[in-house]
Amino acid sequence: MAATRYKRVLLKLSGEAFGGKKKRGIDVPTLIGIARQIKQVREMGVGIGIVVGGGNIWRGAEAEKNGMDRVTADYAGMLATVINALTLQDVLEREGVDTRTQSSIGISQVAELFIRRRAIRHLEKGRVVIFAGGTGNPYMTTDTAAALRAIEIGAEVLLMTKNNVDGIYHADPRKVPGAKKFDKLTHLEALNLRLAVMDATALSLCLENKLPIIVFDLKAHRGLEKAVSGETIGTLVSSD
Repeated sequence: MAATRYKRVLLKLSGEAFGGKKKRGIDVPTLIGIARQIKQVREMGVGIGIVVGGGNIWRGAEAEKNGMDRVTADYAGMLATVINALTLQDVLEREGVDTRTQSSIGISQVAELFIRRRAIRHLEKGRVVIFAGGTGNPYMTTDTAAALRAIEIGAEVLLMTKNNVDGIYHADPRKVPGAKKFDKLTHLEALNLRLAVMDATALSLCLENKLPIIVFDLKAHRGLEKAVSGETIGTLVSSD
């Protein structure tokens, strides 16, 4: 079993990660690649909780712009995260990884209701736990859910994956050539600079609870393994 810096982590997967190059729908080969990375890290002895987004299927903010009630649109988005969670669970189990899905909204036919102590017990038994449904509340992003669940399960770090972006930049490097990359930041600096790390509520939660964040490209070679091993990758956001 390889040495790791962290023994329990929370991995945030955006909905776009499920869509592969198209960033929409579910690309099974992409999902298999993600599952194999998770399996490798789990075999290193790291406990893994995962929060999934749903933007590859549904975006509440876009629906609201088209006239839909925001609360209804957000609840629809929560259901989209359940679809992604169940799909990821199936792929992980086919890879031989014991997995449980917990939802913050009641959907007992397909997922357990989120119960903190039960989630921790699953992790102690070596299972991967996928958290669906965001926080269960409208107006709250899955970034906020990731920060909240990380704190609740006692994760030592929040791993924020990005698509084709290898860290935090002062501007979007895909749109601004020569954008400056940050290797390290404090939570307060990230808040004050209004960097697009995650929403302010999520970042404030991490600041208040001194939860470090590693932002990295999910497609990087050995990306997840490097992150849990403490190797330099992406951008580290911490209280120091």
